[in-house]
Amino acid sequence: MRAVICKQFGPVDSVVVEEFDLPPPQPGHVRVRVEAAGVNFPDTLMVQGKYQVKPELPFVPGAELAGIVETVGQDVADFTPGMKVVGMVGQGAFADVANVRSSRLMQRPGGMDAVTAAGFSMTYGTSMHALVQRAKLQPGETLLVLGASGGVGLAAVELGKAMGATVIAAASSDEKLAVAKDAGADHLINYATGSLKDAVKELTGGKGVDVVYDPVGGDLLEEAVRATAWEGRVLIVGFASGTIPRVPANLMLLKGSSLVGVFYGTFRDRDPAANRANFSKMFEWFEEGKLKPLISQTMELEKVVDAFNILTGRSAIGKIVLTT
Repeated sequence: MRAVICKQFGPVDSVVVEEFDLPPPQPGHVRVRVEAAGVNFPDTLMVQGKYQVKPELPFVPGAELAGIVETVGQDVADFTPGMKVVGMVGQGAFADVANVRSSRLMQRPGGMDAVTAAGFSMTYGTSMHALVQRAKLQPGETLLVLGASGGVGLAAVELGKAMGATVIAAASSDEKLAVAKDAGADHLINYATGSLKDAVKELTGGKGVDVVYDPVGGDLLEEAVRATAWEGRVLIVGFASGTIPRVPANLMLLKGSSLVGVFYGTFRDRDPAANRANFSKMFEWFEEGKLKPLISQTMELEKVVDAFNILTGRSAIGKIVLTT
């Protein structure tokens, strides 16, 4: 059996693909034959030792997978061999097989294939939690999505539309914006060619937006804060730009607005009932055709470094998925 192994924290090209032996699943765990695994920006941070969570070395990276249950450990009642599952597992997904806590898995919808499922749980789970629990987005409100062509950005565009919001997609090129338009965005802003704040103000008649979804960080965050409406909510999702920004506190005071942190992994573990409710609704929207995950590239497991480089180079559109 093969797995991607991170032996020391360092550059993304330091990981290797090697044969390994996997022990039987412990109580409360499920052994999954991995069909496909989503590649996410936090995976690149984890192998570099830059993520909030540092696994013990060596470890198998990969936070989300889709596959088929092979065996179950003791005290597992909800899963049986042969069941098709999807889940955000934290680490271990970049392998032929993985032992996963049963609480991290869900049975996937019958119409969702493995590649699509592998690109679903982290991006849509993060964006749904951000918009529902953290922003409390309401029908008729206006949502600004930065980095709108990436995995979480596109998920936020689709979910915002499904929730009845007007969605403004912002990205760094017209090519990326075309993808966001196909995902349902109502308005488009290329922030590489002009002021984000001015463009938002023009689109909203000077009012500003109710919610900002920001997985990018960097200088854009302050511009986005300046473009919020009264009592706007600014969601801090990640820092794909590589820069953790500082925002003048007076801007929040003057607008009565809020900076709101989004950490999906901790939410999932602290409130599993709410997370299950989120996915129940999203699976319903998927089956209704309202959510259409964009898998831009599929690669063999051995191409993991190529996938990492695409993400760190910020050239990814949609999701990259590794297949076994």
